[in-house]
Formats: sequence, structure tokens, C-alpha cells
Amino acid sequence: MTAPHAVLAARNVSKAFFGNPVLRDVSIELLPGRIHALLGENGAGKSTLINLLSGALAPDRGEILVGGQPIAGLTPREAHRRGVAVVQQELSLAAHLSIAENIGLGSYARRGGLIDFGRLAASVETIGAKLGLIESPDTPVGQLPLGRRQIVEIAKALYIKPRVLILDEPTSSLAAPDVAMLMRLVRELRDEGVAILYISHRLNEILDFCEHVTVLKDGAVSADRPLAGLDPDGLVRLMVGRDPQNLFPPYVSHAGGDIVLQARGFRTSAAHDVDFELRHGEILGIGGLVGHGQEDFMMGLYGAVPAAADEFRVSTLGRQARDAPFSKVAEAAAAGVAYVPADRRKEGLLLPHTIDFNLLLPLFARHPGERRRRAQETSITERLARRFGLKGDRGRAAQALSGGNQQKVALAKWLPLEPAVLLLNDPTRGVDVETKREIYAALQEMAAEGKAVVLLSTDTPELVHLCERVMVFHNGRVAAVLRHGQATEEAIVAAAVGVRKAPESEAT
Repeated sequence: MTAPHAVLAARNVSKAFFGNPVLRDVSIELLPGRIHALLGENGAGKSTLINLLSGALAPDRGEILVGGQPIAGLTPREAHRRGVAVVQQELSLAAHLSIAENIGLGSYARRGGLIDFGRLAASVETIGAKLGLIESPDTPVGQLPLGRRQIVEIAKALYIKPRVLILDEPTSSLAAPDVAMLMRLVRELRDEGVAILYISHRLNEILDFCEHVTVLKDGAVSADRPLAGLDPDGLVRLMVGRDPQNLFPPYVSHAGGDIVLQARGFRTSAAHDVDFELRHGEILGIGGLVGHGQEDFMMGLYGAVPAAADEFRVSTLGRQARDAPFSKVAEAAAAGVAYVPADRRKEGLLLPHTIDFNLLLPLFARHPGERRRRAQETSITERLARRFGLKGDRGRAAQALSGGNQQKVALAKWLPLEPAVLLLNDPTRGVDVETKREIYAALQEMAAEGKAVVLLSTDTPELVHLCERVMVFHNGRVAAVLRHGQATEEAIVAAAVGVRKAPESEAT
């Protein structure tokens, strides 16, 4: 029976797509002044439940209740009017609009029938101060890096002064200081009586942050209980139904190969005077606070943004050596350099197209206009599906996959080109524990095969456990280069905030 004081609830809701059940008799209650965690592996039904609670989808059976009252035909507009705000993992911002326009979108204060830009600006300034949003409110959102867009998305939710705040992987692209800021803010909202639903695959955040947990497994509730007495292993057991194994594979160095990339004074508009080298078989980590130049550095290496260098050398096996940074993406791809973006849905995949089509995309780009060989294509996609555990009909659209499986496709699609260098931008952003484990194992396999991997990650433990060396950026420059063993979480964070400078012995 739903508690009368639940602000938002689902009662025995079920949902199926094309005859396939996604949720089965799921109930959840969001209480005022409580931070409630929602956990489950990718594909467990979390996103569908969020869409039901926010009116984006209607349940096939069961009820959605707001303030204890069943609401038939709940729509996003009605949920919004009743104070339900959602921060989606896949951002819903309009790139061509300014920060202020995005924050007020759908809820603009009006005067005389017109938008009251004065009140909008004042509200944006107040919310921005709480969130550390230092950019001008007139800045187009499309000019912001992913981490700053995440902050704008959160500000947009706070603008309506919500009674219920649903946060779906809100820290997946935030640096440690932004995470701490968000946690402080959400605790303030909890203390003001806001009901909060918090979805994250970062289990330490769940344990530090939340009071109650609902766990979905295969579309049904497998646990609904207070978090007291649970540790990370206990949460994993609730999610996967078995004892967890070590998340990270045993560290093995494969970095004894020749130098594949080397530069002195490498620079872009946001990264300055970077000296580095990368060897075949190495996993090189890139850390730092969001917006300190590391993403621009990666894009410069890939030829996606203008770059220059005092010295530059790329020598990928079996391909022509090069003595200048790539001026366009096609040059990087031809030289055996591949890039997997952080925003897989908008930049990594063509979601309406089939899984097989997405797996073959780089091959199509490499050989435009060539006659297609269907048997060869099938052989390639079957091999990739086995290697990355992609099950089911690959003729369905990529958008039907869970976030973790979409990420596997975004990574797997490059392997038929036999890249020598893989540039990975937050490859485990917003994926579950088991998928992370599979991706980590795949990275180790690639390094063992002689591929060089550059791993940019906002999840510091990944850098600690997987990387031969970690380059930490601060204010657009490399503040430290830490070798495996030196690269503790504390050392990486200290360098990222400018506390620690790299000694000469650590220079690449």
C-alpha cells in the first residue's frame, strides 16, 4: 500500500516494448526529505521507470501517483507543473540556445505575455552561484564541454524549484570538486523536504549519499530496503545476484613496444605545451578537472580541433610515418588512430540504424563506394558481437540497446580497422559494474595485442588501476605525470587542483 505522504510513487507498473516486458509489477515510493537510490544493471529497466515517473511514457498496467493521488495520462508537462524535475543521463539541452535560455526553457517567467529576461537572468545567477556555473549566461550551450553541459542540465532542473528531483547519473562527467558541490546542494534540497531519486553506477556515491535503495533486476524489484549495513560488495550482490569478483583485472604492463606517438610543445586552444610519448601496448591515462584542457588535447590528437607542435612524430605499424599533427579526422583514421567520444548517443553512434550497421560504420567510411560483401560483413559483426558479449538480434536499432551495450558498440566498431592507437574519452561513463568489468578486460586485451590506448577518465580509480602512466592536466598544462604505483587517487586529485607539480624525473 502506498504511503500517503509519498510525493511521487509507482504502484505495480508494467511496461513492454514490441511484446518484450521491460518492467514487471514495479513499485517505488519517493518520500519528502529522503535521497532514494535506484540501482540495476544496464537493461534492468531503470530508464523506463524514470520515463514512467516523469510522464514521458505511460504504463501498460499499474498507476503513477503524485501526492498520493493516481494520475491517469500523466504527461511531461503535467509532471513538470507538479514539481517533478529530471536530470537525464543523456542531456536534453538545445545547443544553439544560451545557458540562460536552456535553464528557463519551458518555464520562462513572463511579464505581460512576454519572457521576463530580467527575472530569468536573476534566477540563473542565483542557481549558477550554487552550482559553480562561472560561464556567462549568454554563452551558447553548444560551446561548452560535456561536464559543463551537465551542470547546466542540473541548473535547468533546479530552476522550477522541484518537489521531486530525479538525477540519472548526474556525476558521470563531473570532476571531484563538482561532485562534492552537487552532493552538498542535494543534501540541502533534502533538508528542505525535496524527494530525490538518485541513479548512479558509482557505488561509493550511493553509500555516502543515499538512505534507501530500490534494486531492479530483469525488470522487477529484487530489493527495496534501507542502505544501512550495506557495503559496495553487498550492493553488487543485490544487483547481479552473486558475489562480485574484482572489478579491475590484475595490472600487467604491456608498454615495452616502440614509440607510436611523440610530441614536444603540443598545443590546442585549451591545451598548452604538452610533452608526451606513447608506446605500443601502453595504456596512458589522462586525468584532471573537467574543462582543464584534457578533452581538447584528445581532440587535437585526433585532428578534430586545430593543433600545432614544436615536434611531432607518429609512427603506427605498417603505416606511413608523419611529422605534423593531424589537420583533420580523416588523416588520423588513415594513420590508424581511432577516437571513442564520451557522448556515445550523439557522437559515437547512429542510433536509428541497426547494431550491425553501426559496427561496420568505420569500414564503410574507409572504403566508400565499394561493393558490399555481405558474407564478410556478417563474419566481422559476429566476431565483434562474441568478443564484446553483444547478444540478441543485431538487426534491431542501436537505440534499443542499454547504455552499456551502446558503449560496447561504440568501441567495438573501430577494431575491424586494426587501429594502432585508441583515444577513449570516458568509455565507462554511465555503464554498470559488469559492463565496466568487460570494458576493462577488453582494454587489457588490446594493450596485450600491441595497441596503444589513451584513456581519458573522470573515474579516478580507472586511472589508478589500469594505466601505465597518468598525465594530469591543470589549467591546460600537464601538472604531473604519475607512473603506476605513484598514481594514487590522492596524488591525481592533488595534481588536478594544482597542489602538486611534476618533478623533472616524471617528465615524459
